[in-house]
Parts: sequence; C-alpha cells; structure tokens
Amino acid sequence: MSKKIKILIMGLPGSGKTTLAKKLYRTLKADWFNADKIRTKYDDYDFSYKGIIRQVKRMKTLADNSKKKYVIVDFVCPLKKQLKIFKPNFVIWMDTIKKGRYPSMNRMFKAPTKFDLRITKKNIKINEIKSLDKILKYTGKLR
Repeated sequence: MSKKIKILIMGLPGSGKTTLAKKLYRTLKADWFNADKIRTKYDDYDFSYKGIIRQVKRMKTLADNSKKKYVIVDFVCPLKKQLKIFKPNFVIWMDTIKKGRYPSMNRMFKAPTKFDLRITKKNIKINEIKSLDKILKYTGKLR
C-alpha cells in the first residue's frame, strides 16, 4: 500500500469542518474521525490543556491505525502542539468565521501559520472541489 495521507480539517467550532469532511471522505473513500464523535465514544469532554492533548493523541492513534489510504480528521486544533503531535500530511484551515460559539476556544485558538489550503467565506462555495484538487495534486494523482 502506498503512503497513508492524513488530512486534518481544522478551524473554530461552526466553521464548516464537519460539512467538508463528510463530503471529502465519501469522495476519497477515506476513513473519517470527527472529534465530537470520538469524545462521545470515550465519554471525554475535558477541554483543559491536558484533555486537549489526550484527545489529539487519541485522534492520532485512530488515524495511524487506519487501513485506508486517506484518513480525514476534523477537530478545532486550537494549540500548535496538536499539529506537532498529530503530524498531518495535509492541512485544510477553515478560516470562515472569526469567532466560534465557545469563548474559551476562541481565546485558545491560534491560527495556523502553515497549511495546504485555506477556506474562507469568499471561496466556501468551491471548497470541496478545491480541496479534492489540492489533495489529489499532493498525492500525485493529478500530475
């Protein structure tokens, strides 16, 4: 099997991460891990620093254990340390809102300085097509 591609879709709560992930995972026939569903499965709603780090390690383990070529993971990713732990191959930043519905997450969230695709309000209508095009170029399928 060729190299697994871990795709992280990150952004504030309500920015459209899950909506995009749902579309991409179907098209790419990928595994998809949604942070809210994983927190529910593990009954772990701890949003402290330790809880956030525990959750990203859990998400990394699930993604790394996937047997699929593509793995899509969507979570807020408020801390830069999470990117270092998760080690995504491809990052989509949902920069569609400036404030989410949770003030504590808004204060904690640090906009990424490195990403492969930034989705804004202006280009949100074409986000699925643009995302697929960039991912497939990244993996060499459109060269």
